[in-house]
Amino acid sequence: MTRIDERFAELKRAGRAGLVAFITAGDPDYEISLTLLNGLAKAGADIIELGMPFSDPMADGPAIQASSQRALKAGQTMVKTLAMVKAFRGQDDATPIVLMGYYNPIYVYGVDRFLKDAVAAGVDGLIVVDMPPEEDAELRPPARKAGLNFIRLATPTTDAKRLPTVLANTSGFVYYVSIAGITGTAAPDLSDVAAHVGRIKAKTELPIAVGFGVTTKEQVSAIAKLAEGVVVGSALVTAIAQSLDAEGKATPETGRKVLVLVEQLASTLRKPAAAAAL
Repeated sequence: MTRIDERFAELKRAGRAGLVAFITAGDPDYEISLTLLNGLAKAGADIIELGMPFSDPMADGPAIQASSQRALKAGQTMVKTLAMVKAFRGQDDATPIVLMGYYNPIYVYGVDRFLKDAVAAGVDGLIVVDMPPEEDAELRPPARKAGLNFIRLATPTTDAKRLPTVLANTSGFVYYVSIAGITGTAAPDLSDVAAHVGRIKAKTELPIAVGFGVTTKEQVSAIAKLAEGVVVGSALVTAIAQSLDAEGKATPETGRKVLVLVEQLASTLRKPAAAAAL
């Protein structure tokens, strides 16, 4: 079992959904980003998605696009992103880390080199949003062979004919994109999410994590009743952006603001389990 498998098994035993927290590596700079990475699990994140900065993040909304630009401007590279994971593993060997982003940075780094270095650093899974099943032969088979979970996206437009292709060779969990469009630009329609998640659950035993557009405690609580994981990303990178000074530099509020938000969202998921144990 991978760390991701183990974490979802733990969550199932606890009777609750997990919080999947996304930040972009190197946003707003390496030091603050590493501090945030180290603090996310302590604040209550069950799984961490670490964005690989890219200059053209086409599936992402303005907030995450801006986070990539801040990271790149601050000098973030794939080498530094993997170094962050390795540093994190020095103090946390249990929390799963999924690298999320686009194929171009991996391709430029070199697939074989990337997979070797990612495994050595302590990465657990990959989400490559611009690599559909028909075009993943360069990365998915060697990634699985290296022991990494390869996590695919299902969307509101993934119909019954397409779904088996998406689910084939997926591992770790299925990421259900709750809105049609880019990240952080609309709120999910919970009735639609329930219908689509139910349809996916009928075809796979893998856990399902729902993301895109999830920003409030109320949304987190509602989605937690439908899926095994709730992904929050745009809200966290927006909190980073709002804490920066006029020059885009971190302030003493940057780390605190983000981690307090994670604590608030995580507490929403833990309360039902705590109540059930009484």
